[in-house]
Amino acid sequence: MRRVLIITYYWPPSGGSGVQRWLKMSKYLPENGWQPVIYTAEGAEYPVEDLSLEKDVAPEAEIVRYPIIEPYSFYKKFLGIKKDEKIKAGFINEGKKKSVWKENVSVWLRGNLFIPDARCWWIRPSVRFLKKYLEKNSVDAIISTGPPHSLHLIAKKLHKRFNIPWIADFRDPWTDIDFFSELKLTNRSLKKHHRLQHQVLTEANKVVTVGWDWAKGLESHGAKDVAVITNGYDFSIDEKSEEIELSKEFTMSHVGIVGAARNAVVFWEALGELIKDNSLDGFSKLLKIKLIGQVDNSVVESIKKNNLESNVDIIPYIPHEKVIKEQCSSQVLLLFVNNSPNAKGILTGKIFEYMASGRPILAIGPKDGDTAIILDKTQTGVIVDFYDKEEMKKTIIDLFNKFKENQLVTKKNESVEKYSRRALAKEYAQLIENIVETRQLYK
Repeated sequence: MRRVLIITYYWPPSGGSGVQRWLKMSKYLPENGWQPVIYTAEGAEYPVEDLSLEKDVAPEAEIVRYPIIEPYSFYKKFLGIKKDEKIKAGFINEGKKKSVWKENVSVWLRGNLFIPDARCWWIRPSVRFLKKYLEKNSVDAIISTGPPHSLHLIAKKLHKRFNIPWIADFRDPWTDIDFFSELKLTNRSLKKHHRLQHQVLTEANKVVTVGWDWAKGLESHGAKDVAVITNGYDFSIDEKSEEIELSKEFTMSHVGIVGAARNAVVFWEALGELIKDNSLDGFSKLLKIKLIGQVDNSVVESIKKNNLESNVDIIPYIPHEKVIKEQCSSQVLLLFVNNSPNAKGILTGKIFEYMASGRPILAIGPKDGDTAIILDKTQTGVIVDFYDKEEMKKTIIDLFNKFKENQLVTKKNESVEKYSRRALAKEYAQLIENIVETRQLYK
């Protein structure tokens, strides 16, 4: 069996979305002839932890850990955050009182001193450690997955030293990510980000990302012929649809982080107006919105402004196994695409689990983006533009009427099955194989 070194920061006990792609991909690589060698952090500070994910680690996987030093102790002390309090993913504002100048200074420090990200202190020690490891343990290929994009810089140095084929896997963009403009970068720092990004994109043997629009973006920064291998789902559609009972309420659930950029302001306004509409019999009593994951204070304020508090449950975090059950039992699944310049390319991992659950999806986002393409190909839901309130109301009413008539039924959809993690791992294994064989031809 050939061996592939996978350099990833997110690994169990980490929970959340960052861990899913390579935990699941590595789970099925062995049946395609590849043993995963996982290099990951020891002592990392993850925003959330989920010990239930340990069961998905492939028995064949070799796990190699190396201690990481993260700058969060200084960050917490500076902002007055308790030592045992978790740092939130992205830019989540919980509505707590903060010193504005301290917050601005911390963002400036984060953007300009830690390039490309807060894991940059892990690059040099990881390279030293892995050089010694690779001198004694051979691998046939290297995959680095980011963010954090520091991990690509580890792989770049190993690739240069050992001439091992290298794939740079982008779960999210680098300089095109939606919060990049918020980092308060100096011109010097901005140039450094772009220089490092260009080095990764041009020196890797292959660049892979999760969506077509982001592939174009990476190509515009120097990558050639970027491959798209999407995220996916990892459970039996038939088993879940049979064993889980649907909610008796008109439940609309969103799973994952809802940051400020995902605050669907017009959607909350549409719901608020529908609740006041007396002609929509039973709507206000039967409507139940579930937000499962970290929620920005701006979202909470929008909910309050539209008098929806009694209709909304905010559940900070539940294990991934239970999340799947929540998805399968919901009447409708909500998908909020970030309202940001890169919105067309955003294709969150949750959409594939949504599709596999068999429940209808209501997405709020660009109607000409990658999310719209997937929904159209699989016929698993509808997407409404960020600002089209009338279309939102019309769509919600239609879903509610079908719910009352028991017509929101679960159907097996064969077009969804190609997005299973097993099928995607087979596709990825073939890509690794092709790159290794191509390199051998030109030796």
